[in-house]
Amino acid sequence: MAVERTGVTDGAAEDWRQGGFALYLHWPFCASKCPYCDFNSHVAASVDQPRWTRAYLSELDRAAAETGDRVLGSVFFGGGTPSLMEPETVAAILDRVRARWRIANDLEVTLEANPTSVEAGRFRAYGQAGVNRLSMGVQALNDRDLQRLGRMHTAAEARRAFDIARDAFSRVSFDLIYARQDQPPEDWERELREALATAVDHLSLYQLTIEDGTVFGARAAAGHLRGLPDEDRSADMYSLTQDLCDGAGMTAYEVSNHAKTGSESRHNLTYWRAGDYVGIGPGAHGRLTIGGQRWATEAPKAPGDWLRKVEDLGSGEAPRERVLDGDRAAEFLMMGLRLAEGISLARYRNLAGASLAKAKLAPLVDLGLMEATGDRLRATKAGMPLLNALLRELLA
Repeated sequence: MAVERTGVTDGAAEDWRQGGFALYLHWPFCASKCPYCDFNSHVAASVDQPRWTRAYLSELDRAAAETGDRVLGSVFFGGGTPSLMEPETVAAILDRVRARWRIANDLEVTLEANPTSVEAGRFRAYGQAGVNRLSMGVQALNDRDLQRLGRMHTAAEARRAFDIARDAFSRVSFDLIYARQDQPPEDWERELREALATAVDHLSLYQLTIEDGTVFGARAAAGHLRGLPDEDRSADMYSLTQDLCDGAGMTAYEVSNHAKTGSESRHNLTYWRAGDYVGIGPGAHGRLTIGGQRWATEAPKAPGDWLRKVEDLGSGEAPRERVLDGDRAAEFLMMGLRLAEGISLARYRNLAGASLAKAKLAPLVDLGLMEATGDRLRATKAGMPLLNALLRELLA
């Protein structure tokens, strides 16, 4: 890492407070596995929901014993497909959360959902359980591309589910994937304009990436995944996305996330601002500062393994790993520069015990790729698409 040494300050141990405290719960089950997905998701014919509920409650009790003195700012049900959870399961979890932690007055509770007609019927029950923000995996607004992406819903179902969600929740986000196979920019423009016209307050817009270990990854390796845009076409579609969203008042506050002012995902901001978060469920990761040390937590990915660990050993966690000071500062830099607000240089110096090397930073500023104003360092609009390259340079 390119740094200039100054010495670590005493405030680094409690640095997490500047990012907040959150809780993530992973529901690992899906009705089917999408070919692009590299998340920890598993198809199961049936799930013993009372048994899983007991395991989640046990893990909540264990986590709260370490962190129960903190104020919890957000809860996020991710997956997998959390909208396959029974509303009674969600209600039991949120009741236990309220009983174990001090809750922020504006607690954000997000649940990820798929817009099939069956799952949409659960939305009102989730709202009654305490969910106040829904994140819908729409992914595309035409049936051809939905089929290519392995989605089980139609575009018409997605629109109907969104209407139901808008009635049930004050905050609704949905995801779209672009730079898909055989997708002309003009088709994406029409699709995005429709999304912006109907969006409530938040959109997550991701370029299709081909990940190892996925069905798409195997197809691409075999030369059978055709029609993907080249880098120039993808860059043009990224620029188009930013321009249209800016014009609609849905500016990017993070590389792939757009929101009206004040409607940013508070939970995800906890990650990007290097706060602490508990991770519960198969494959869930966490970051916890305990006794002045930052710890990385994770759990076994296999649902059965996690469930047995909770029931037999009283903990679903794998052994924790300490996050060393240099790694902690690098993590803060990598996550924080994803945000349009960038990072505090003083906070970075506090974590690293050193300033970012001027010899590395100055050329990036001169090229107009980064901007340093007072205490803030951020990627510019020209630099954000090149963020990975900028980070490699800064961390070299």
